[in-house]
Amino acid sequence: MTTDSSASSLIFGGAASSPRAPLATLPPLALYIHIPWCVRKCPYCDFNSHTASPVLPEQEYVDALLADLDQDLHAVYGREISSIFFGGGTPSLFSAEALGRLLKGVEQRIPFASDIEITLEANPGTFEQEKFVAYRQLGINRLSIGIQSFQQEKLEALGRIHNGDEAVRAAGMARQAGFDNFNLDLMHGLPDQSLDDALSDLRQAIALNPTHISWYQLTLEPNTVFWNQPPVLPEDDTLWDIQEAGQALLAEHGYAQYEVSAYAQAGRPARHNLNYWSFGDFIGIGAGAHGKLSHPDGRIVRTWKTRLPKDYLNPAKSFQAGEKSLTDEEMPFEFLMNALRLTAGVDSRLYSERTGLSLDTLAEGRREAEQSGLLQVEPSRLAATERGQLFLNDLLQQFLN
Repeated sequence: MTTDSSASSLIFGGAASSPRAPLATLPPLALYIHIPWCVRKCPYCDFNSHTASPVLPEQEYVDALLADLDQDLHAVYGREISSIFFGGGTPSLFSAEALGRLLKGVEQRIPFASDIEITLEANPGTFEQEKFVAYRQLGINRLSIGIQSFQQEKLEALGRIHNGDEAVRAAGMARQAGFDNFNLDLMHGLPDQSLDDALSDLRQAIALNPTHISWYQLTLEPNTVFWNQPPVLPEDDTLWDIQEAGQALLAEHGYAQYEVSAYAQAGRPARHNLNYWSFGDFIGIGAGAHGKLSHPDGRIVRTWKTRLPKDYLNPAKSFQAGEKSLTDEEMPFEFLMNALRLTAGVDSRLYSERTGLSLDTLAEGRREAEQSGLLQVEPSRLAATERGQLFLNDLLQQFLN
């Protein structure tokens, strides 16, 4: 259901504020495409993913994705796409032919930026050299490879279908296929993982020389196998040692942390994700995909699509499951829960540019966060302190209405 965000005035954090202003310029626009199938559902995964049948409905799903996009076009007329991200699930289960037809259909509907970044998520167990050469020829210019660990015991505990050797080969195959920009996804805090185990995984990843490493701690999420049957995870002291030693190792090898769990070589952060964390716009198409679109009149609308693939492919059902216009009261938290994940934060002016609200709407929460040592005392930037990065949820609580 859509909510009304046209309030004429607002009290937030105890400070009166002017109404939301029309946006002078719209933020960059990205496209997220969700492919919901996996070979097997991992026990820790809470993403909208489903075990694939022997034959995937590629043609039907691409048709549905383009029809879904058609219904969103009225909201982005005259804009171009700066990045595309194929997420999942496991998008690399789809053939190059299917993805090529999809990309061609998208470009016929919305122009691509000349330097567009197009990322495809892939798992080592789905790597085929010829397929990845074909992906590169389509214009896909960045891969995100789901490694998680190189150690067989840990991979088995995580329910992964690949082994360590396949993970190593996948990085080499990506480079041979022409990808000079790729990310490796790696987890830490795994069942029974020691500090040496975690650093061994990181050293192996670094040795493969990816341009980007996503290194994040395993968490137990509701509606997963691990939530209902929790494994034995490392104690807090070990987790802290892993975090400190791992960050130092990544920095030593030229991987600068620019977000809570993202590390990149110079000039190689993920542009699609940077747009997301900077409160940019994105269309979301596919089963369960989410989107966020800004309008010149100041409205900012979040959308979400039908979650189950069988419903998404059912012509009798709507692609869109719901939408919500963000209220002025919600806007500070919505903006900051993304922007404060960036280690350098954002220019303070971006808040008004992307929300249409005055910085005054943050005044009281900002004072309290600075006094608690969670937010940097820097008028020109909105950035968490090192302590604020560690306790991000506590920091964001200061900006809840």
